[in-house]
Amino acid sequence: MDNGFIVAIDGPAAAGKGTVSKAVAAHFGFAHLDTGLLYRAVGAKVLAGSEPHKAARSLAPEDLESDSLRTPDVAQAASKVAVIAEVRAALLDFQRSFAARSGGAVLDGRDIGTVICPNADVKLFVTASAEVRAQRRFSELSERGIADSYETVLADVKARDARDMERVEAPLKPAADATIIDTSRLSIDEAVSAAVAAIAMAGGVKA
Repeated sequence: MDNGFIVAIDGPAAAGKGTVSKAVAAHFGFAHLDTGLLYRAVGAKVLAGSEPHKAARSLAPEDLESDSLRTPDVAQAASKVAVIAEVRAALLDFQRSFAARSGGAVLDGRDIGTVICPNADVKLFVTASAEVRAQRRFSELSERGIADSYETVLADVKARDARDMERVEAPLKPAADATIIDTSRLSIDEAVSAAVAAIAMAGGVKA
C-alpha cells in the first residue's frame, strides 16, 4: 500500500461508522483514528469546568482513553463544542498529521471527507435512519446500565443530527464524491463488507 493512503469515513451518531472504520483499518492494516473521541475529550474537559478552546489546545493522548467519554452527557457536550470554530481549528492539525502517516490511515468523524481530508483517496458516508440509530444507542446504553428511555435517546439523536447538520463550521454532510452506505438493514459483517468493497473499488486496492 502506498504511503499516506487515506480513507475518510463520515456519518451521524450510531450509524456504525466507528465499528466499520475499525474493521476496515484492521482489514487493510491501516492506522485508525476516531476523531469523535477528540471532541468527546474536549467536551469532558468542558463539563469539568475548562474553557472549550483551552481544553482543545491542551488535549493529550491519555485524554482519549477514559471510559467516561462514552456517556450521553459527554456526547452532548462534544456536539456542542464541535460547533466552535476555535475548537475545530485547534484539533485540525492533529487530525491531518495522523492522516498523513505512512502505511495508510482511516479517520472517522463528521467532516473528514469535506474538511479534514478533502483529498482523501477514498470517502465513505455511513448512515442509517434516526430510529434505527436510536435503537442501537438505546440497546448499548441499556447494556451498560444507563437508564434512558428509547424516546429520550431518539430525541437526543435527532437533536444532535440537527446541531451537526446545521452548524456553520464544517456541517455534517456527505462529500460530493463519497460512497453512501446505509446500514439501516445491514448486519455488521454486511456493512464492513460493503465498506471494504467500496474502498477496494474506489482506491484501486485489493480487498
